[in-house]
Amino acid sequence: MEPIRNSAKAIIIKEGHLLTIKHRDNEGPWFTLPGGGQDHGESLGQALERECQEEIDSSVDVGKLWYVREYIGKNHEFRGTDGDAHQVEFLFECHLKEDHFPGMGTNPDLGQVGIVWLPLAEIEGVRIYPKILKNLLVADGKEAEIYLGDVN
Repeated sequence: MEPIRNSAKAIIIKEGHLLTIKHRDNEGPWFTLPGGGQDHGESLGQALERECQEEIDSSVDVGKLWYVREYIGKNHEFRGTDGDAHQVEFLFECHLKEDHFPGMGTNPDLGQVGIVWLPLAEIEGVRIYPKILKNLLVADGKEAEIYLGDVN
């Protein structure tokens, strides 16, 4: 049994676009938020700053916590490959530091093929994980409960 993993994710919205990490599989492109696992001895904010530098080659100002999401792999469509996964994600509002322009970082995620500013108006038509972001961000979900539960 794997331990529960903490992860910090960045919600970076600029001019109606969401900054995402682009991946590709046999079904085509799919997207995630920048960020990743918290290391021992590291705060969630420090983890997010490090992960953004590694993945999007940019420093960020970590803002308000918007959501907490659990992902228990055995309960979702990817149970065949990550059924043992149990992750708690902390999704923070973030802003790029002035004069920072995102690009491929020095230590991108496995399978990361780029970064994309997704128009929020078109987010319904793309594969983005967690899927719940489609509803939360389009409907100005900042009014939603902070704890989202075990969702994908």
